[in-house]
Amino acid sequence: MLHRHVYGIEQYGYGERRTRWVVALTVVMMVVEIAAGTVFGSMALLADGWHMATHAAALGIAAFAYSFARRRANDERYSFGTGKVTALGGFGSAVSLAVVAALVLVESVGRLVDPVSIRFDEAIAVAVVGLIVNLVSAVLLRDDHHHEAHEHSHHHDHNLRGAYLHVLADALTSVMAIVALVIGRQLGWIWVDALSGVLGALVIGRWSLGLLKDSGAVLLDSEVRDELRTEVKAAVEADGRGRVTDLHLWRVGPSHLAAIVSISASMPQEPEHYKQILGRFTELAHVTVEVNRAS
Repeated sequence: MLHRHVYGIEQYGYGERRTRWVVALTVVMMVVEIAAGTVFGSMALLADGWHMATHAAALGIAAFAYSFARRRANDERYSFGTGKVTALGGFGSAVSLAVVAALVLVESVGRLVDPVSIRFDEAIAVAVVGLIVNLVSAVLLRDDHHHEAHEHSHHHDHNLRGAYLHVLADALTSVMAIVALVIGRQLGWIWVDALSGVLGALVIGRWSLGLLKDSGAVLLDSEVRDELRTEVKAAVEADGRGRVTDLHLWRVGPSHLAAIVSISASMPQEPEHYKQILGRFTELAHVTVEVNRAS
């Protein structure tokens, strides 16, 4: 019998609550930056404000993913529960991160070609407040990550990781903006602001590609390490009486896997015998065993 609650749904409460707090903080700071950019005539603040707007939307996707997984945990239409929705949320966040990186890169290159005047004092003050908000958000998400990692040694919540990377990206761009604005104010080098945007875009792009690769592997059932496949096969064939003819391993939750094992043996045992052998693999939450007599 399939018990969906074991597939990591119980983990989502912490991440959902923390992510909602971060969404609220990000939206408030987004409004402040866009309003300040409009009032002070600062394109830098406007660009950063819309940058945070994109992240607010992505974090909203993360919050929705948690809520969806919790509400649909016992829905029979989902054969292996809703554990993968966090990977889907992480993939969506990674895509939006890539879009943000491209927009920041285009805007920054444009400013290198056609510099925009900046009211440095106002821009620096708002950027510092934005950095503080990002650091508070990072602490909220990071504490949650440590809590769950402590409870589950093999943690794979790509949704939470996506939200955390969004906050780190915002914090990074805030730091680079502050440094660039200070240099620009002191030395009159307006182009430094645009250059920091180019560097920030490259870093954000690299993070997004990493998350795309990891979460995409879960969605395509190619994430399980080869070493585990070898270990499962070796455990079943250890007594020399059976041979694994087909093996499928895939992730059904942040820290849980499902397995289908086909075994051929001259003196086959009952499926429960092989399930007991695989019991030492704690990540295997749902195991199906097929036993055939060797010809």
